[in-house]
Amino acid sequence: FGGGYTGTVENLHYREAPVADLCLDFTLLGYPDYTLKPGDEIVYLNNLEDYISMVVDATAKTGITRQLEAFRAGFNQVFDVSSLQIFTPHELDYLLCGRRELWKTETLADHIKFDHGYTAKSPAIVNLLEIMGGFTPEQQRAFCQFVTGAPKLPLGGLAVLNPKLTIVRKLSSTAVNTSYNGIVHSESANDDLPSVKACAPLEPNNSLDQSL
Repeated sequence: FGGGYTGTVENLHYREAPVADLCLDFTLLGYPDYTLKPGDEIVYLNNLEDYISMVVDATAKTGITRQLEAFRAGFNQVFDVSSLQIFTPHELDYLLCGRRELWKTETLADHIKFDHGYTAKSPAIVNLLEIMGGFTPEQQRAFCQFVTGAPKLPLGGLAVLNPKLTIVRKLSSTAVNTSYNGIVHSESANDDLPSVKACAPLEPNNSLDQSL
């Protein structure tokens, strides 16, 4: 039940509701066809421990055996998966998932490309890099998910992205636009939000507060 439960085992509540009021049965929550235990037994305090053990087994042990075997078979097509035994779990996590801190503030400008109206000295870019430099690891992952579609970067971080993460000037969708020599210039973009395609268009906000 994570951090949502309160009280002793004898008076266990989840978000102020007694266990019996949750109307749980011995199926995997969200998958009514996945039977944990035959019969129509309802979860009460006297069988709660059995229910939790079976849910853990279904979600993290025997219930994912086929997926783990497929994962192992896929690895074995590239190299002998037993060779991974030389690594610790921490080392494997680093190799497969990269650093938990996705970038260093001082190297951001070196590994991002600025194009289509922006340079590293553009006020909007300076603000963006300052904001990115202050991100927590959780915020870094959220930003990475928004921009790349994945919550983590490959081993080597921003430096190894190919093509590079590119920030371009976004034309306002609400401001009056005028055209000079075939190039559309936005008069104002402070009401717009960034969007993502193959690159990340950024509106030229005039202050740090507007960027935030």
